[in-house]
Amino acid sequence: MFEDFLDRYAQSNAIRNVNTYYKVLFGIITMIVSLVSTSPVIPLTIFILVSFIILFRAKIPAKFYLKFVTVPLTFASITFIFMAFWFGTGSYIYTLGVFNLGVTVSGFNLGFLVFARMMGGFACLAFLGLTTPLPEIFSVLEDFKFPEELLEITMLMYRYVFISIDEALRMYQAQQTRLGYSAGLKKYYQSMGMLIANIFIRTWTIGEKSYVSMQSRCYNGKLNTMDDHDSIKGIPVRNLVVLLLFEFVLSVGVYLTGSFRVL
Repeated sequence: MFEDFLDRYAQSNAIRNVNTYYKVLFGIITMIVSLVSTSPVIPLTIFILVSFIILFRAKIPAKFYLKFVTVPLTFASITFIFMAFWFGTGSYIYTLGVFNLGVTVSGFNLGFLVFARMMGGFACLAFLGLTTPLPEIFSVLEDFKFPEELLEITMLMYRYVFISIDEALRMYQAQQTRLGYSAGLKKYYQSMGMLIANIFIRTWTIGEKSYVSMQSRCYNGKLNTMDDHDSIKGIPVRNLVVLLLFEFVLSVGVYLTGSFRVL
């Protein structure tokens, strides 16, 4: 389902044949710059620029990308609201009038900074996921001496996240065919509760079956990655210069906007 679309775009986008090392370096370095920024300006700039590359250079359909960005945008917005109300000190810019709850200047700035970092980091991950097949990314990370245990956990998480999503969709569709969500609000919440209660058990069962299947295929605790990916020596010098200049400009931006605050 969603995984199929993700893999399809990763295999057929307009920059599919760009050197894998180059794309991974771009994604990781840009994400690090976004995370170390002390103001929301550069992370939001990164989100806009990388989204522009995804839509107009890689030619990923805008409709799909908007759906793809909806979930992290929702979580980032919830985080922003939570931090604005519960973190920070100083004068209030908005109060609820209940239990002294309100938004302080520092809380708002901190929450918006975290929001910007989340969106900037997500754009970099989306760039990698939508333009490069995951096996190639994992192989390059292995060449970069990424810790094997962490790499294998990441690969398994990637697989089981989509197993959970597919299983949840099947259960949801089965409930819909039995009018589980069209018989009133009470029935809706009851059906949703059953879905949430059973999704973990169903996913755990499927995960156990998957593990047994891996063992039957000589799984020894190590997941092998592909070797026929691009070489780092295959990156054109011109592209490396462009990458370094781009990251340098972003780093200068981080320094210049370090003291910027929304409020």
